[in-house]
Amino acid sequence: MLLSSLLSLLFLGVIGLIFIPSSQKLIMRQFALSITSAVFVSSLFLWVGFDQSTPKFQFVVDGLWLPIVNINLILGVDGISLFFILLTTLIFPLCLLASWSFEKGGVKTYLISFLSMELILLLVFTNLDLLFFYIFFEAVLIPMFLVIGIYGSRQRKIRAAYMFFLYTLLGSLFMLIGVIYIYLFAGSTNYEVLSVVGFSSYDQKWLWLAFFASFAAKVPMLPVHIWLPEAHVEAPTAGSVILAGILLKLGTYGFLRFSLGLFPLASVYFTPLIFVLSLVGVVYTSLTAIRQTDLKRLIAYTSVAHMNLVMIGLFTGTVIGVEAALLQSLSHGFVSSALFLIIGVLYDRWHSRVVKYYGGLAHTMPIFIMIFLFFTMANLGLPGTSSFIGEFLLLVSAFEANTTVCFFAATSMILGGGYSLWLFNRIAYGNIKIVGLDLSFREFVLFLPLVLGTLFMGIYPNAFLSPMHATVSNLVWADLWI
Repeated sequence: MLLSSLLSLLFLGVIGLIFIPSSQKLIMRQFALSITSAVFVSSLFLWVGFDQSTPKFQFVVDGLWLPIVNINLILGVDGISLFFILLTTLIFPLCLLASWSFEKGGVKTYLISFLSMELILLLVFTNLDLLFFYIFFEAVLIPMFLVIGIYGSRQRKIRAAYMFFLYTLLGSLFMLIGVIYIYLFAGSTNYEVLSVVGFSSYDQKWLWLAFFASFAAKVPMLPVHIWLPEAHVEAPTAGSVILAGILLKLGTYGFLRFSLGLFPLASVYFTPLIFVLSLVGVVYTSLTAIRQTDLKRLIAYTSVAHMNLVMIGLFTGTVIGVEAALLQSLSHGFVSSALFLIIGVLYDRWHSRVVKYYGGLAHTMPIFIMIFLFFTMANLGLPGTSSFIGEFLLLVSAFEANTTVCFFAATSMILGGGYSLWLFNRIAYGNIKIVGLDLSFREFVLFLPLVLGTLFMGIYPNAFLSPMHATVSNLVWADLWI
């Protein structure tokens, strides 16, 4: 009932925005913010009412769609999807608050795109039917394509929108073929039914590769990562926050839910491939980030590095590794979202993202620089922040799996220090190049939930680990990975 109420509220929000006159911009903004805030508060009751002792799906919503061919829309929440739902419902009201003064293009289309995107993302994270998962997984492309293509900041926005659309869509065509084969083989696309179907080792390998083509582009992994920096640079601030904070998590969620859950033998077989691609991705994108002159492009490359580190944890095949990957995904959602919002604050004031344009902001914007320093340290994995717990457990699990993998994965911390501290030093210190006002009350409120969330996860990670433990343990043990 609670889950269906969340989705109904968002659907009614989209319908309500359609009927509000386009001239009433303030009313539309207030209405959209109220809806997304109410959805976030309501989603907290999923966490409160979640039974940590069972790996079974909870808050299940079962609806018939095509009973003749045994395809039903089934929604549910378990320890894997719970925090992705909470992250989604938190980020969207922050995005709308960050866009409060955004005037480019039609405000109505902009707000409808964001509410539609949140609705589709919640359907992706709660869907227990493989066919519907694919439909909603691809449907997310439409509102994000509009956000980048219509509301982007530069002339290359159309090219960036098409790159985002084509890279992610083409990979998913292979996944569609895999879904059709699974339905013909098993006679159902229900996830719980498929989890007990015994696919042969040969079938698993081909199906794993079909799903890999789709999920790898979303993570993104090398060499299909080119679209992400381009999309980040051209998207508006709120679009970049959604891309980094939530959309990249679709890839890791898909790998965990389907690749590891349905094709365990193939996952073990292709683990060396994942390790190699991820390590190359971590080192290459970290080195690439160091030489960037555009603020958004720099943070975009760091996002690729962090998400490739998450992939290493997922494929260690241990409970610690999978839980660490989930924790690091959530942490990345907080920290990367905050970093893009920080860049958005600078861009709103001076309409430039060139690093060398800024300097000496510690003298003129002290509160802004304090928040920037906090999230820079969190991005490095400072003890007491969410990233430290995730990276520490990731490296522990990687060491247990392969010491060489752990060694190269640990270089991400050194390289991370290189690009993060150098970026902060250039912006905060040195000669005062520009003078501007410090954070407004709205902007301070914008960062407050992300600061508190990052600290809470870093100080008390058990609040996040406990709900996911039963589900992750069942996944790992059922697949006989350990």
